[in-house]
Amino acid sequence: MGRVIEVKGKPQADTEWSTGFCGCFSDCSSCCMTCCCPCVTFGRIAEIVDQGSSTCCMAGAMYFLSLFSGCGSVFMSCKYRTKMRKQYKIKGGECGDFLKNLFCERCALTQAYRELTIRGFDVPLGWEGNVDRHNARMGAPVVQGGMRR
Repeated sequence: MGRVIEVKGKPQADTEWSTGFCGCFSDCSSCCMTCCCPCVTFGRIAEIVDQGSSTCCMAGAMYFLSLFSGCGSVFMSCKYRTKMRKQYKIKGGECGDFLKNLFCERCALTQAYRELTIRGFDVPLGWEGNVDRHNARMGAPVVQGGMRR
């Protein structure tokens, strides 16, 4: 189900987050959505970070259920922040990820959402929608000899 988009070349050095931790003012729509319904923001982030192996609905539902287990949502959002940070070689560590999610989880979610947007994802489209959008820009593959059974 999930497709890996491979980038060749030299490994990049660790970079900074594209926006600040409290940079909600540059993106009011995702900030408001995260404040009102963090499950949707988390689900969208998880689907893209997992490269389609989880769906927005599934991840959002798991996040919603984890809200009733004390700090479960903090651990879930921390896990995905760390995974995303490692995928994109963003500076930081697990301790910082945990503390940011513990003390201001919604700011951490909004920052991750903005990061994916800045990196070219149309986050509401999900993984498959972004892959389709990417393939449409690159042109459809040409099949030699047509399709046969």
